Amino acid sequence: QVQVRESGGGSVQEGGSLNVSCTASGPTHEDYVMGWFRQAPGKARERVSCWSDGKIYYSDSVKGRFTASRDNAKNTLYLQMNNLKPEETAMYYCAADFWRESYDDDYCSGSWPFGYWGQGTQVTVSS
Repeated sequence: QVQVRESGGGSVQEGGSLNVSCTASGPTHEDYVMGWFRQAPGKARERVSCWSDGKIYYSDSVKGRFTASRDNAKNTLYLQMNNLKPEETAMYYCAADFWRESYDDDYCSGSWPFGYWGQGTQVTVSS
């Protein structure tokens, strides 16, 4: 089994910043594809960022403001979120899955059914 854990959420004023972290862990070392998603009440879940074999993807709405980075030794994916907007208030979820080269083009397409999810970390941006 794989455990996915997020941390670093909180409450900030509009224009503020937060750095959230996600760690994937299991009984043995594995390479993981990892991604950040968010979901606000009444809205569909949105992919924010995705990391796969050194390639990083961002949604258009956060590009230029959010930066993802990976600590491969710790299987940790960080997401630095700058200039946050009130409409980005949401529960931020991290997801992970075993990485296999044959599926590399599919993981970050936005529709990959990630096998392991964290419980989420709340991000609240006030105006």
